[in-house]
This record gives sequence, structure tokens and C-alpha cells, in this order.
Amino acid sequence: MGFLPNYDREGPGVPPDTPRKTGFPRFWEMLTRDFWDVFRAGFLALVGCVPFLAGTAFSLYSHVLIFAPVFGFIGGALAGPELCGLADTILRGLRDEPGFWWHIYRRAWKRSAKAALLPGAVGGSLLAVQVFLLFHAGALQLSTAMGAGLVAGALVVLALSLYLWPQLALMELSFGQMLKNGVLLCIGQLPRTLSALAIMGGYWGLVLRFFPLAVTLLPFTNFWIPALPALFLIYPGIDGNFRVEERLEGR
Repeated sequence: MGFLPNYDREGPGVPPDTPRKTGFPRFWEMLTRDFWDVFRAGFLALVGCVPFLAGTAFSLYSHVLIFAPVFGFIGGALAGPELCGLADTILRGLRDEPGFWWHIYRRAWKRSAKAALLPGAVGGSLLAVQVFLLFHAGALQLSTAMGAGLVAGALVVLALSLYLWPQLALMELSFGQMLKNGVLLCIGQLPRTLSALAIMGGYWGLVLRFFPLAVTLLPFTNFWIPALPALFLIYPGIDGNFRVEERLEGR
């Protein structure tokens, strides 16, 4: 099972005086070097989201609205630590930080698990309600404008989540401060945000379009396929605003 190089072994890593690649060569370097780490973190994120997905599906097919926010809240809270763990794994690859993945992942998970519960719960409940209303748009006789508003709302939740999980992985901030930073980052690097959002939205749109066939592929594609390029795109703004690498080098 080693069709890509294994970089879990201890070693010197990337020499400090080697110029970092940019653009697609940099992305390809990360993909080939960190594939198994990102894949495993993405698989755990998928497992963590199973309660949310199952609860949302139950609310849709039972046609009971109150189930959506309840199951979304619980499932989102359970998924939060794993989504934060995935972000931490990708961010470490972006920083060229060496180490044994499982040891680092467990340490990062324990550090951020409690803080990730509230963002996961709030985001999960909002997203579950929006999906429920869109699914029942015909029965509820929602106007086109209302449907478009729900889609826009779901995209806003997704866009903010792109910046919330990296902040949780990197810093200790209040939920309100992370939301404020997320909004400012979304607007401040809007082209990158929209590109990352297009990747995330396109991926999950394909999953829904080819449901249930796509579900059988999720264990292999899981969350790593959209998360890696999305975080790759928005990382320059995160690093530029929070001076991530500069602070870590000086610790």
C-alpha cells in the first residue's frame, strides 16, 4: 500500500535554506509527502460526522423539523474535534512540520476537543435546519428567493467553517472572536475564499448528485479531497494575519 512516499519516519525534513515551492508544484509536493496523514485525518473526520449525517437523514425522512436542529446540534458537537484534527494535520503539512502523525494528532485532538464542541454544535444545527428546509421546499411552498437565501446561508456557514477550524487548531480564542476573525478573513481574501468554497461546495454537490453511489466512495474520498486544496488556498491569509510560522519559529 505504498504507492506514495511515506514521510512518517523521523528525519531532517525540508532543509531550512531550501526555497519553498509555490502554486501547483507546492500542492503536489504536499500531496505526495503527506497523503496518508491527510487521508487518515480525513477518514476520522468522516467517522466523526456519521452521527450528524445519520441524524440529518432521519429528520429529512421523518419530515419532523424539530429533529433537524436537535440532531444537528448533537452531531455537529461530536464532529467538531475530528474536523479540527483534520485542519491541524493539513496546517502542519503546510508548515513543513515533521513528526509522527498519530502522536501529533492525538495531542492536537485532546488540546482542542473541548473548544471545538460549541462551533461544531452551532454550525451543525444551522446547517441541518437549512438542509431540512431546502429538502422540503416544495411541500413548504418556499419561494425562489427564500430557496436562494437558504443556499446562501449554507454557503456562509461553510465559508466560516473554513476559517474556524484552523483558528481552533492554532490558537485559544473565544467563539465570538473566532467568528469575527472568520468574517474578516472571508472578506479580506475574498477570491481565495470563493475558490475554496467552490471546491467544498462542488465536492458535496457531486456527493448529493450521485447519491447513494457516492456514499460507497466516501470511505476513500472522505474529507481529505475538498479540505486539502481548500486550506491550501486560504492558508496564506491565515499565516499573513496571525503570523503563524513566525510565532512558532520563535517559541
